[in-house]
Amino acid sequence: MSELILTLFLMDVFILLILLFGTSWSVVVPDKRVWPPPEKSSWQYRVSWILFYMVFVINFILIIFDWNSWLFNSNLRWIPGAPLIILGSLLLFWGINTLGTKNTSGIKDGFISMGPYRFTRNPQYVGDMLFFVGLSIVSNSLYLWIAHLLLILVFVITPLAEETWLEEEYGEGYLVYKKATSRFL
Repeated sequence: MSELILTLFLMDVFILLILLFGTSWSVVVPDKRVWPPPEKSSWQYRVSWILFYMVFVINFILIIFDWNSWLFNSNLRWIPGAPLIILGSLLLFWGINTLGTKNTSGIKDGFISMGPYRFTRNPQYVGDMLFFVGLSIVSNSLYLWIAHLLLILVFVITPLAEETWLEEEYGEGYLVYKKATSRFL
């Protein structure tokens, strides 16, 4: 069993490193970006989402098989973890509901600055980060802590790639919004 868990963890890290490279590449070379993708039928769209879904599936499996295997054996870990999971989920779903599934998936569908986007330019990423920190606390798995920290790093870098694209697509309206609203909090 431990070999399977280690193999899944290493696969997870490898995929997350690919995602980190892709998002970093998109920041450094915006004219050849991977994210946001040029269109839904592009290889960039397909590869990005396949890799993200693979990470989520592997993380789910790791939660099941590596649950409570690290330092925090006390059930007190639920006290900080559960509220972070709930708050992160609420913010994530509020952001998705406000932005819409096309914009959320990286396909242009109109500029949005209402709902949670009044407070932060990236409420979905903030929600994701809170959710994964809470899940790491509750699951008490070193492997998940490492994977989730890498995933959070992806969520920190990705807006840097998106901002260039948003400036290109929405021009002055986005620039005004960007000056008035913080990237995360």
